[in-house]
Amino acid sequence: MDKVIVITGASGGIGAALAQLAGARGAKLVLAARRRAELEAVAARSGPEALAVVTDVTSRAEVERLRDAALARFGRIDVWVNNAGRGITRSVAELTDEDLASMWRDNVNTALYGMQAVLPHFQARDAGQILNVSSVLGRLPVVPPRSAYSAAKHALNALSACLRQELRETHPGISVTVVMPGVVATEFGSNALGGGMDSRAIPGAQPVEEAAQVILDAIVHPRPEVYTRAHTQEEVERYYHDVAAFERAPGPGPGR
Repeated sequence: MDKVIVITGASGGIGAALAQLAGARGAKLVLAARRRAELEAVAARSGPEALAVVTDVTSRAEVERLRDAALARFGRIDVWVNNAGRGITRSVAELTDEDLASMWRDNVNTALYGMQAVLPHFQARDAGQILNVSSVLGRLPVVPPRSAYSAAKHALNALSACLRQELRETHPGISVTVVMPGVVATEFGSNALGGGMDSRAIPGAQPVEEAAQVILDAIVHPRPEVYTRAHTQEEVERYYHDVAAFERAPGPGPGR
């Protein structure tokens, strides 16, 4: 795989699994996260050319520095994966202003900064892929404790779709992909704001390597939207066909 791929949120979970899979295929990787030791360990497992760049992606300036480090090392970027994010465990009635601000900052701003940082480089080449890791909850708002997270992922999906339509007219060589995992066996649940069940303990959680393999396939074969499990699109279609009936039925467990 002759691609230069930037991955945020790469120190664990889906980001780390994707880095190792892509590195094994020969991709040149630029990996970003705040946790230096964990990030460098992932880089060491992801190929001899993997570059670890400690980055707080809630800072626009640090995201731009990440872009510059990738270009300085490899001369180009082919794929930018916005994977960093965080969940929440809080009912709508209990949400505070800070809860909403944190969900927007961690799940929307981080991706927006990445999109805006890499876009001029992609536009100059009329080539490249932006891949935003969203969530099934960005289509199915059916897990009340994840309400603010679900709202943020809905926003991310909308931004991604609008950018894709803008670029179709001006830069058709650039693709924008949204990937929507469900429950994946990572630390996502226990790391949620307000705490929560460890996603690895949820029955039926998707193995992280399986989710990462779907994302890698979406890099090899770019397309607008991808669910990491095939049956999920059927659930989404069923939800929008009859919201009331879907909500009355037994619901899924907490989503990513």
